[in-house]
Amino acid sequence: MTGFAEFMERALYDPEHGFYESGHPGRRSGHFITSPEIGPLFGAVVGRMLDRRWEELGRPDPFTVVDAGAGPGTLARTVAKAEPGCTPAMRWVNVERSAAGRAAHTVGESASAMPGGPLTGVVFANELLDNLPLRLLDPAGHEIGDRRPNPDTRLTPRQDHACAWLAQALSAIDQGTVVVVDYMSTTEEMASRPWPEWLRTYRGHEQGDDPWTAPGTQDITCEVALDQLSAVCPPARVTDQAAWLRTHGIHELVAEGNAVWRAEAAQGDLAALAGRSRAIEAEALLDPAGLGAFTVAEWDAT
Repeated sequence: MTGFAEFMERALYDPEHGFYESGHPGRRSGHFITSPEIGPLFGAVVGRMLDRRWEELGRPDPFTVVDAGAGPGTLARTVAKAEPGCTPAMRWVNVERSAAGRAAHTVGESASAMPGGPLTGVVFANELLDNLPLRLLDPAGHEIGDRRPNPDTRLTPRQDHACAWLAQALSAIDQGTVVVVDYMSTTEEMASRPWPEWLRTYRGHEQGDDPWTAPGTQDITCEVALDQLSAVCPPARVTDQAAWLRTHGIHELVAEGNAVWRAEAAQGDLAALAGRSRAIEAEALLDPAGLGAFTVAEWDAT
């Protein structure tokens, strides 16, 4: 029997039939909207965070930023558009397994795997770990494989790939921060609920069928077990995305946008419209019932 981790790996990344490798960059092609795809505001906030960390580290040059799970490189483009102060020192690396995603990279370097260390800078993973293969154990501790279990069965996720990714990222960072943004809970909390509530699929902006149905045609995601990541290394900070965005100045950016809108709305130019859109983007990014509820966990290396 094929274990679920191997099944999920093939369903998403098989060179010929995997969801990401068969012409779909997955959630980043309209199947699932992430924060960078909402608009340029998220990238502008990330740029402010990068400036803060760059200053704290003494303005290193190079200052390496790794976007892990970069998709088509939207975050790189929006951060570059924001022109953070660290730009002259910044080395941006888009890491994306999918060849279709890498083909769209236009800003920074493009790689299929994490760069080696030692690095000084930031590793940023937005909605990556929920997408990594995992093992599923039934109540007796037996692995679930490529056959769909009863929806009422209480399963336990073992996220070995996510933990290995975190260990690798931490080993690569000599000075700096690893930032993980995702929907998270705990192993115990997931094991107490029916598995369809935390192991989900997406296709065309909607939740899809169970993961075992038509593999290769839909995205597969799982809530990230923060306790399993913490067993690798306890994070320095854990908060929700809304609080993290406020910490790094989202409201100041919205206020700047509103000022541009008030000053230039009569002309109806692109700058005015971009300024006005910041308030709309902020509403989505801060939504406590949506993206704003995502967990942001940070690990520092100094």
